[in-house]
Amino acid sequence: MFRIQFNKFEWALSLRILLLLLVLSSVAFLFTKGYVMPGLLCTGIIIFQVLDLFRFTNKSNEELQQFVESVHYRDFSRRYDEKNAPVSLLPARKGFNEITSTFKTITREKETQYVYLQKILELVDTGILSYEHATGEVMWMNEPLKQMLQVPYLKTVQALQRRDESIYNEIIAINPGEKKVVSLKGDKTITKVQLSATAFQTGERKFKLIAFQNINEALEETEAKAWQKLLNVMTHEIMNSVAPISSLADTLKNRLQLAIGDLQKSGPVDDIEVGITTIKRRSEGLLKFAETYRNLNKITTLSLEKVHVRDVFETLHHLMEPTFEKKNIELDIILKDPDLQLQADINLIEQVLINLVVNAAEAVKDRPEPRIQLSAYITPGNKVVIKIADNGIGMPEELLEKIFIPFFSTRKTGSGIGLSLCKQIMLLHKGSIQVQSVEGEGTAFFLHFN
Repeated sequence: MFRIQFNKFEWALSLRILLLLLVLSSVAFLFTKGYVMPGLLCTGIIIFQVLDLFRFTNKSNEELQQFVESVHYRDFSRRYDEKNAPVSLLPARKGFNEITSTFKTITREKETQYVYLQKILELVDTGILSYEHATGEVMWMNEPLKQMLQVPYLKTVQALQRRDESIYNEIIAINPGEKKVVSLKGDKTITKVQLSATAFQTGERKFKLIAFQNINEALEETEAKAWQKLLNVMTHEIMNSVAPISSLADTLKNRLQLAIGDLQKSGPVDDIEVGITTIKRRSEGLLKFAETYRNLNKITTLSLEKVHVRDVFETLHHLMEPTFEKKNIELDIILKDPDLQLQADINLIEQVLINLVVNAAEAVKDRPEPRIQLSAYITPGNKVVIKIADNGIGMPEELLEKIFIPFFSTRKTGSGIGLSLCKQIMLLHKGSIQVQSVEGEGTAFFLHFN
């Protein structure tokens, strides 16, 4: 079909050239014979024929130029009219339309792939950053990374230097194929992140792609398991060693008391009795100590149920109200959604909240206007968060990573068990506990529930 149409174009062009030659021959003949007026008339016809031939051949060039411009600006919306096309333009228009349709199909496929890739990268929890190696221009940055870095937009990777120079230096220094674990400082929080790097090239442009994987939960779970194993060994050994001592001391004391009637009371006997009593008291103290720390390993299963956050807050308020009135501590409860619910083991979660509120009360006891605030809300990711904040003395930054370690306490009389227990309970709920603190201003704990 295309060949037939092209033949029509050739015939039309050949016919115009033939007519032009015929008229030229006629003009030459007329001027030779002295017929000036007819010759001039034929000359006008020649001019008309030349102009018509120019228009006939130039139409294809004009449409070709328009098509080239459309390709250059990637405008494939134009459709060339084939139905009313002149014979000379019909083959070109058909070809243009076919090429345009092919480009449209390719563009749609690329757009579909791009949207598909966008959706996948937004669904994963890993942050993705892609930038041009030479200029630092950021080509891609997904939503999880924006949340990690707490930035809405990055034009260049150099802009990150002003926000967190240490992370910027790690990104620039990491080589393709390497992995590094770094601390990402957020809004008064610290998150452990594993950086992975790769590189690729398109044309003359080289790009670097960095993946940011939050490994806080994995580290916390590993850390908790390690401490559980350690505590199992410690409590087992302590109880096995101390229990016989306590039993032996009790037996010796009973026998000594029976023998006292036959012996004349004397100072040495009293000293022995006091010594044995001391041994028994200290061994019982060690047993109690070991039993307390063994609680870290007792919690292994949950009794989950749907609970209203308002009921949890109300119970906590009734429980702590007498203490707070006595210590003149103000308790603020903020709950914008009274129907807010969470899936939890109510007994364990109440234990966590009691522990955190008691710690907060200790932190604000010397403040002129002691205040503790309880609040709850839903994050954009549909996670329920309970916040316990105080205006107490706060903690220095170097302590924030240590407070959840068993045996570590910032108070002289503290056991270091409470926050470790809170952390384990939240891990069992597939959640997490985070802390923000500014020395001299106060502390806030966040309980995240999935």
